[in-house]
Amino acid sequence: MAAVPDAEAAAGAGGEPDATRTLDPADWSGPDARRRARSAERQRAAAELKRSRAALRRSTSRQDRAVRDHRSSLLIMVIMLGLLIATVVVSGGLVAASMRNRPITLAAPLHIYPVVRIVPGQCPAGTAGISGQTPGGPACYQLTRGIAIRKVADLGVQRAQRAGAYDVAVTLRGNDRQAFAALTRASLHRDLAFVVRDRLVTVPRVDAPILNGKVIITGPRDRAEADRLVRSLRGR
Repeated sequence: MAAVPDAEAAAGAGGEPDATRTLDPADWSGPDARRRARSAERQRAAAELKRSRAALRRSTSRQDRAVRDHRSSLLIMVIMLGLLIATVVVSGGLVAASMRNRPITLAAPLHIYPVVRIVPGQCPAGTAGISGQTPGGPACYQLTRGIAIRKVADLGVQRAQRAGAYDVAVTLRGNDRQAFAALTRASLHRDLAFVVRDRLVTVPRVDAPILNGKVIITGPRDRAEADRLVRSLRGR
C-alpha cells in the first residue's frame, strides 16, 4: 500500500500547501504565450482599423453618390427651367406676332373722301359735303366719292421727326391699301377728309402717292391731341 503524504510534506520548503498558491496566467505557458497574446491583440487592432476604414469608405461613397445625385437633379432642374423659359419666350413671341398680325376692327367705318372745294359757312342741305371748322371759322368741305375702311393692320401714335412732336400712323390692309393708293394718286396735293359717324375728324393733305398703305397724319400739337385723334379714328 502506498503512503499518503501529509500536509507538511506537500507544502515543501515553504511550509504551505500548493493549493493556496496564486499564479499569473502568463506564467502557465511561458514567453511563447505572451507573444501569441500580443500578436492576437495586434491582429484585432488591425482588423478593427480595417473595418473602420471600410466603414469610412462606404460612408464617403454614399456621400459622393448623394452629391452626384443632387448635382444631377439640380442640372436636370436647370435644363428643364431653361427649356420652360425658352418655351415661354417662343410662345410669347408667337402670341405677340399673332397679335401684331391680327387686324384692328374699327368701332365705326372710317370714310376717306377727296375734298373738291372748301366753302366758308355750314353746308347747305343736299350738298355732297360735310361741315367742319377751319382757323377762319365754319366751312363746308365739298367731297367726291371715296372709300370706307372697317379694319386696319395698325393704328397708333408714334414720335415725329420734329423734336417733341407726335404723329398718328395708320397701316392699311390688302384691298384697302390698293384703293387708298389709287385715291392718293388721283388726289395729289389736295386734301382728304377723314370722316367717322358723319363727323369730320381730320383733313390731311396728300404730299405724295401712298403706295405702301402706311398713312402718317402729322399736325397734333402734343401727345394728348395725338391720342384723341387715334380714338376718333377708331370710332370711339
